[in-house]
Amino acid sequence: MIITSIALIVSVILQNKGVGLGSLAGGDSGTVFTARRGIEKTLFYITIGLSALFFILTLVTVILSK
Repeated sequence: MIITSIALIVSVILQNKGVGLGSLAGGDSGTVFTARRGIEKTLFYITIGLSALFFILTLVTVILSK
Protein backbone atom coordinates (compact mmCIF):
# COMPACT_ATOMS: atom_id res chain seq x y z
CA MET A 1 0.00 0.00 0.00
CA ILE A 2 2.90 2.35 0.73
CA ILE A 3 4.50 1.60 -2.64
CA THR A 4 1.19 2.21 -4.42
CA SER A 5 0.68 5.53 -2.66
CA ILE A 6 4.21 6.73 -3.48
CA ALA A 7 3.78 5.71 -7.13
CA LEU A 8 0.44 7.53 -7.26
CA ILE A 9 1.97 10.70 -5.81
CA VAL A 10 4.83 10.57 -8.32
CA SER A 11 2.48 10.08 -11.26
CA VAL A 12 0.33 13.05 -10.22
CA ILE A 13 3.40 15.25 -9.78
CA LEU A 14 4.71 14.26 -13.21
CA GLN A 15 1.37 15.18 -14.76
CA ASN A 16 1.41 18.61 -13.15
CA LYS A 17 4.96 19.33 -14.32
CA GLY A 18 3.87 21.94 -16.88
CA VAL A 19 1.43 23.82 -14.64
CA GLY A 20 2.51 27.35 -13.79
CA LEU A 21 2.56 28.65 -10.23
CA GLY A 22 0.47 31.69 -11.22
CA SER A 23 -2.65 29.56 -11.33
CA LEU A 24 -2.19 28.66 -7.65
CA ALA A 25 -2.66 32.31 -6.68
CA GLY A 26 -5.79 32.61 -8.81
CA GLY A 27 -4.14 33.95 -11.94
CA ASP A 28 -5.26 32.77 -15.36
CA SER A 29 -2.55 30.80 -17.11
CA GLY A 30 -4.34 31.10 -20.46
CA THR A 31 -3.92 27.46 -21.36
CA VAL A 32 -6.10 25.69 -23.86
CA PHE A 33 -7.32 22.14 -23.31
CA THR A 34 -5.53 19.78 -25.68
CA ALA A 35 -5.72 16.09 -26.41
CA ARG A 36 -3.34 13.84 -24.53
CA ARG A 37 -0.84 12.10 -26.76
CA GLY A 38 2.07 9.75 -26.32
CA ILE A 39 3.62 9.67 -22.87
CA GLU A 40 0.98 12.03 -21.43
CA LYS A 41 -1.76 9.59 -22.36
CA THR A 42 0.17 6.65 -20.93
CA LEU A 43 0.87 8.53 -17.68
CA PHE A 44 -2.81 9.46 -17.46
CA TYR A 45 -3.85 5.79 -17.71
CA ILE A 46 -1.17 4.75 -15.21
CA THR A 47 -2.51 7.35 -12.74
CA ILE A 48 -6.05 6.03 -13.15
CA GLY A 49 -4.86 2.45 -12.64
CA LEU A 50 -2.84 3.34 -9.56
CA SER A 51 -5.74 5.24 -8.01
CA ALA A 52 -8.08 2.29 -8.61
CA LEU A 53 -5.50 -0.10 -7.11
CA PHE A 54 -5.05 2.18 -4.09
CA PHE A 55 -8.83 2.33 -3.56
CA ILE A 56 -9.16 -1.47 -3.78
CA LEU A 57 -6.23 -2.03 -1.41
CA THR A 58 -7.77 0.41 1.06
CA LEU A 59 -11.11 -1.41 0.98
CA VAL A 60 -9.42 -4.79 1.42
CA THR A 61 -7.41 -3.46 4.37
CA VAL A 62 -10.53 -2.10 6.06
CA ILE A 63 -12.47 -5.31 5.49
CA LEU A 64 -9.67 -7.55 6.77
CA SER A 65 -9.04 -5.39 9.85
CA LYS A 66 -12.51 -6.15 11.24
